[in-house]
Amino acid sequence: MRVMGLDYGDRRIGVALSDAFGWTAQGLEVLERRKDSGELDRIAKLVKEHEVSEIVVGLPKNMNGTIGPRGEICMEFASTLREALCLPVHLWDERLSTVSAERTLLEADVSRKKRKQVVDKMAASLILQNYLDSKR
Repeated sequence: MRVMGLDYGDRRIGVALSDAFGWTAQGLEVLERRKDSGELDRIAKLVKEHEVSEIVVGLPKNMNGTIGPRGEICMEFASTLREALCLPVHLWDERLSTVSAERTLLEADVSRKKRKQVVDKMAASLILQNYLDSKR
C-alpha cells in the first residue's frame, strides 16, 4: 500500500506518491483547484488507482510554530478528505517546502515556465519524503 502526499495551495494541489515499500516519494501530478471541488474526485480516483492506504497533507505553520489562516484551511481540507475517502489523513509540518523546491529548481537552472509547472509537485514530494523518513 502506498502513501500519498499533498501540497494544498490556493490555486493548485501538488500530488506525490510513495513507492510500494514506503521508502521514497515521487511527484505524480499537479491538480488545478476548481470552484466545484472537482479535485476531490481526481484525488479519489488516484487513491483507488494506486492503492493508497493513507494521505499526508502539508500543514503550513508560521515560523514560530503557530497555525495561521492558511494552516486552518489545510486542516479543513484534511478533514474533508478523511470523511470523503475513509482513509487516515495526517497533517505534516511543511514549513519552507515550497521555498526549498523553488531553490532546488533554480539551482538546476529550470526555466520560470517549467518551475511553475512542477514546483507544487516537488513540494508534495518533499512533504511526503520527510513524513516517510520520520517513520523509519
